[in-house]
Amino acid sequence: MIWYDQYYLLLVVPAMLLSLLAQAKVKGTYAKMSKVRNSRGLTGAEAAMRVLAYYGVTGVQIQPIAGNLTDNFDPRSNVIHLSQGVMHSTSVAAVGIACHEAGHAAQYAQSYKPIAVRNSILPVANIGSSAGILLAVIGFVLQAKLLMLIGIVLFSFVVLFQLVTLPVEFNASSRALKVIDETGMLEGEEYKGAKKVLSAAAMTYVAALIVSVASLLRLILRSQSRSRR
Repeated sequence: MIWYDQYYLLLVVPAMLLSLLAQAKVKGTYAKMSKVRNSRGLTGAEAAMRVLAYYGVTGVQIQPIAGNLTDNFDPRSNVIHLSQGVMHSTSVAAVGIACHEAGHAAQYAQSYKPIAVRNSILPVANIGSSAGILLAVIGFVLQAKLLMLIGIVLFSFVVLFQLVTLPVEFNASSRALKVIDETGMLEGEEYKGAKKVLSAAAMTYVAALIVSVASLLRLILRSQSRSRR
C-alpha cells in the first residue's frame, strides 16, 4: 500500500491548501500596503528605531538583508535585518513589518518567557523537523513499532515549537501596534493597513501549525492502523 493514503488526502492536503491561501493573503496584503506611503514619511528603519527607543532597548543594530519578506531579528548578533522593500521604504507595510521585528528585539531584551520556552524546544524540534517523519515512514515500511514511535515523538516537538511560536509572533505584533498607535507613527487608515499586514503574516504561522498537526495526526493514525493488523 502506498504511503500517501486516505489520511494524507483527508488531513494533510486540506491543511497545505490552507497554508497556500495564507501565504497568498500575506503577499497580496503586503503588495497592496507597500504601495501606500505613510504621511509622516518614516522609513522602516526609522520606525524600528522608535520601537526600540520606546521599550528602552539598546545595542541592537539594523541592517539590510536581501530578498522579499525576509525580515527578521537575530538575537545571537542583536541585529534586526530588514529587506530592501522595508529598510528604506516609507510604505505603511514597511513600518508595520519593521516595528514587528523591533518587537521581537524588545521581547528578548525583556526576557519574554515564551521566547525562553521556544528556545528550549528548538534543538529537539530541529531534529524532529529533519528526521521525525522520515523515521516514522521507515518504521512503517519495516513494521518497526519502536522506530515509528520515535519518529512520532520527535515530530511532536515540531508541533510544540510551532504552538509556542504563536504567542511570540502575536505578542511582537501587539508590541509593534501599541508603539505605532501611542507615538502616532500611523493613524487612521494607515494604522489599519499596518494591522492588516501583521494579521495576515500571523495567519501564516497558524496555517503552518495546522499543517504540522495534520501531519502528526496522520502519522499517529497510520501507526495505529498498522498495529491493528
